[in-house]
Amino acid sequence: MPEAPSPPRTAGGREPIVKWRPRSLRARQLLAASIGLVAFLALAGYALDRAFVTTAEDNLERRLEGYAYSYANKIDFARDGSLLAPSDSQIDPRFAQPGSGLYAEIVLPNGQRGWGSDSTLGPYLPESKLLMPGQKIFEGPLQMTQLDGSQGSVYRFGLGTIWGARGPQSEFSYSIYVMEDTEVLNSQLQTFRHALWVYLGSAGVVLLLLQGLILNWSLRPLQRVIAELKRVQRGQAQGMTENHPRELEPLTESINAFIESERENLERQRNTLADLAHSLKTPLAVLRAQLDDGVPTAALREELDVQLKRMNDLVSYQLARAASTGHALFAAPVAIEPYAEVIVRGLEKVYAHKGVICEFEIDPEARFHGEPGDLQELMGNLLENAFKWARARVLLTVAPITSEGNRRAGLLLAVDDDGPGIAEEDVAKVLQRGVRGDERVQGHGIGLAIVQDLVRGYRGELTVSRSQELGGARFEVRLPPGL
Repeated sequence: MPEAPSPPRTAGGREPIVKWRPRSLRARQLLAASIGLVAFLALAGYALDRAFVTTAEDNLERRLEGYAYSYANKIDFARDGSLLAPSDSQIDPRFAQPGSGLYAEIVLPNGQRGWGSDSTLGPYLPESKLLMPGQKIFEGPLQMTQLDGSQGSVYRFGLGTIWGARGPQSEFSYSIYVMEDTEVLNSQLQTFRHALWVYLGSAGVVLLLLQGLILNWSLRPLQRVIAELKRVQRGQAQGMTENHPRELEPLTESINAFIESERENLERQRNTLADLAHSLKTPLAVLRAQLDDGVPTAALREELDVQLKRMNDLVSYQLARAASTGHALFAAPVAIEPYAEVIVRGLEKVYAHKGVICEFEIDPEARFHGEPGDLQELMGNLLENAFKWARARVLLTVAPITSEGNRRAGLLLAVDDDGPGIAEEDVAKVLQRGVRGDERVQGHGIGLAIVQDLVRGYRGELTVSRSQELGGARFEVRLPPGL
């Protein structure tokens, strides 16, 4: 049995650290939603817990304060200053039950504990001190010892007051303390927290299930796109449908544009090979006939030279055509003026005897979105044709074509000359391959055909009309806005 390949190691012999990442959008979304939901529920639970604790402690303080004022209304002192014990059961029966968890005591002016409710019998409560008249305190939890000797804690409310029922000369201050065992508040908190986390946990499970359903519903358009792509790959569909959400429309349009571009490129390649094969049939047939007829050697050599030159021209033309057609679908924008200057400088040398002047009206914002070679071929053929027919002036106009939304701008490229122009009925003939406007003018008649093929490859439009500025011909190319 062959051994399984071992995992790659780093230069130090250690195994590389592989970071786990979810492989699907659904897993990413569920993971992110789960983490966010758990964090939110934890923070919400903590906030609710803190709010409940604060509210419970505030209610406890107010309840103990009410007990303190109730004792203040019932406390009385004898003429000798001794305390007359109030009735515990009239305020709350728990004050009369030893170790009940609710305690009350009074601190006299000497700082000594002067009285305690029956519930204070047995437990060791925290030591209390005399408060200033009108002073209130709420503190806790404070350590204490239960009736059975176990450790516990209490919340304590203290109220400082004055006894002066027999006149100002007999006034003295004393303090009332009311305490409650923390078990009461802790029991409430435990009950609340149990209910809180049960409800929050149940809500979290429901929200996660709902998130899963929403996620499946949200990703359904992507699943449909994947299914359509698989159908295109299998040859069961020609392209993507148009019924997709707005966010996916740029994607599906780009895919369709790519598919269409590849299909057109393939079709062009097939047509080029077919045209080349068809064009070579005639020269080969002529040579075959010459050989079969047994013509003299000199005549055969002359015919061979003519037909070979013709075949060479045909092959060169087809290769140039194949190279100039087709373009990158998402090419970077190309500045136009630098290429135009190079082309015009070369043409001015070729046609120096005519003294033609070329003027530019090029918008600095205009850009050609395609292959630089296509731009050179497009402008080169149009400008060469204009130089060939112009008397003295040629005008090159370039401007962007604005578009709606976020689509990139299109392009207007026009070449005017002051030559004789082209009659409207001759336009279609001039744009045909191998047809020249005037047989007396040197050329192959394929330049404008190449321009037309290039424009068609970029899904643009080529129009030929009379120039309003110079009076000759005007060749205008409009390339539409892109994706």
